[in-house]
Amino acid sequence: MTIANILLCLVVLTAIGATIFYTIKKKREAPTEETLNVDDKTYTLEKMQDFVKRRLDEITKVNLYDIGLSEEELKRRKNKKYELKKALKGCTYGDVNDKKYVKELIFDLLSKEYDVNESNISRAIPFDVPSLLTPQDKFDILIYMYKKDFGYEALTEIIKKYDLAVLKYIEGETKPSYVITAQEIEDIFEKENLQMNFTDKLSVVVQRIYQYYKGYSSIDEVRDMNIDGVSGGVSGLPESFLSQVAQTSDSDYLAQVSEHKVPRACDSIWIFFQGKSIRLAFLSFGTEAELKRVCQNIYKYNNPGQLSDTNGYKINEMKDGSRVVVVRPSFSETWAFFVRKFDVKRSTLEQWFKGEPGCEESIELLKYLVKGARIISITGEQGCGKTTMLMGMIENIYETMNIRVQETAFELHLRKIYPTRNILTFRETDTISGQEGLDVQKKTDGSVNIIGEVATDPVASWMIQAAQVASKFTLFTHHAKTFPNLVTALRNSMLRTGVFKNEKTAEEQVVQVLNFDIHLTKDFRGKRFVERITECIPIEEKNEYTFDHRDQKTLEGKFDKFFDNATRYFEKITDRQLFTYRNILEYVDGEYIVTNPITEANLKGMRENMDESDLDNFDRFVERHWKKSQSVETVSVSANVTETAPKRRGRKPKTEI
Repeated sequence: MTIANILLCLVVLTAIGATIFYTIKKKREAPTEETLNVDDKTYTLEKMQDFVKRRLDEITKVNLYDIGLSEEELKRRKNKKYELKKALKGCTYGDVNDKKYVKELIFDLLSKEYDVNESNISRAIPFDVPSLLTPQDKFDILIYMYKKDFGYEALTEIIKKYDLAVLKYIEGETKPSYVITAQEIEDIFEKENLQMNFTDKLSVVVQRIYQYYKGYSSIDEVRDMNIDGVSGGVSGLPESFLSQVAQTSDSDYLAQVSEHKVPRACDSIWIFFQGKSIRLAFLSFGTEAELKRVCQNIYKYNNPGQLSDTNGYKINEMKDGSRVVVVRPSFSETWAFFVRKFDVKRSTLEQWFKGEPGCEESIELLKYLVKGARIISITGEQGCGKTTMLMGMIENIYETMNIRVQETAFELHLRKIYPTRNILTFRETDTISGQEGLDVQKKTDGSVNIIGEVATDPVASWMIQAAQVASKFTLFTHHAKTFPNLVTALRNSMLRTGVFKNEKTAEEQVVQVLNFDIHLTKDFRGKRFVERITECIPIEEKNEYTFDHRDQKTLEGKFDKFFDNATRYFEKITDRQLFTYRNILEYVDGEYIVTNPITEANLKGMRENMDESDLDNFDRFVERHWKKSQSVETVSVSANVTETAPKRRGRKPKTEI
């Protein structure tokens, strides 16, 4: 054999070896999209979840160009792969459509590839043996079955049907609280006696797998319901506290903690339902790590930045418009989140008042205040319905007026309610301050300026600016408890931001801007109502100085008259009263009563801003309620005097605020 032949053989062998090596390596590195053979047919939730994770990972990472597909099939597979990637990302932001898509795919994987059937599905959740079902299992089944009939009103229907939102005593507690216990869920499950087919059972299993894979753990379905909000990590023992408990000498308490009889932070799940904070004692995240996972994922929509120990909180919105606030140690004692939902479909004044006595007159009055372009504050504690009331009032702003909104986080979502109106919302960002946002708003032909929440000093300053020069009128919300507190808070904010240096000057600016305050209240049972509507009445300064000293013949007499003027001066400087206030509507003994008349100054301003049809109706409203009171002088009324209101049905409205 010649040297040439030997070299040729070596080259051929090397090429063959390289080809084999490359092929083997390629097969190892590139995942295939063929059906995975399930060796371990253990039908537990953990095994199924591992399979789903692995299978979806393969589908999204497969190299389609190595499979040898036709051009049409390649395009179809690429679109499917892209759609799945998009859905897997979107479902973590609260998108119910993406969630539905992912769950349907998981359903197909389990039924077609993992061979889940009627005989083995009970190994995941014991549907056939109710006594073995946990409270969470029973709750998941109840929610699924009710959701088939009531959609996202399922949780509301369960709570109302079985009267769960009431104060009750539970074992180990001395005071009543709003709580839904595991025993109540078990009793409801037994009463319902639900009949489930295989599709129902598999759908419940799919939801359980999804919520621990891409969802929000135990609150995943609860968050989607039409409730006011949901929170977690806000009660129970924090992880940091457990180490301190270990050092205690109380053996009984130690045993209760170790057996999880004492609630931990990860056992804390609360819902906000019709003004009531209700603890779901039967649900739990299970571990601190699961609560942490939910907190780290729930705020990620639109990439708001990283939640870190340095930046220990994040305020953002979810894809469905819910507001979410997340906190973490060391800023807070434990990981916690707060999701606040706003049902835009129910944001009407009629829905807010819910047909209580006198509500028709109250709604009519609120509509006239808005149509009359009055500057209005909506005050009250957290959860009393300020944002919902604000949404309902905006409906009555004339269509010809352009609306500009300034918020910390997008909450009002007015364009969802009024898609044909000229509305644009701005919010603060890391690089654009609220003041800059307001400056931009002044150049956007806005007629009405709405500030979602006046919660900080700079925002209060923006509100005063907007009310003075930036728009025709302004609506805003605040947390003040009384009307004097509102004026004081706004005044102090103006002083702290350096807009004014003198208290009287700052207060004078506030009372000249503010027309009316609507104060909302939530009682201890969660009932929300309008406690009062208050009018702000600026007191005009009168020149009371005299020249009587000129008529005095003696020096002593001239000094007496001079000191009289000096006394008036110091009274004006030190104790001059800048405003008074009075209620024009009150909530008395379960009924809304129109009380004191609106001042002539505000009546004139309201009439100037109304169209002809509203003006006629408004004049009839004024005549009906305040015809006998309009002759009373209203501008110079003393702060200590509240005008007598007409008595209704033997009831006397409050005379002081």
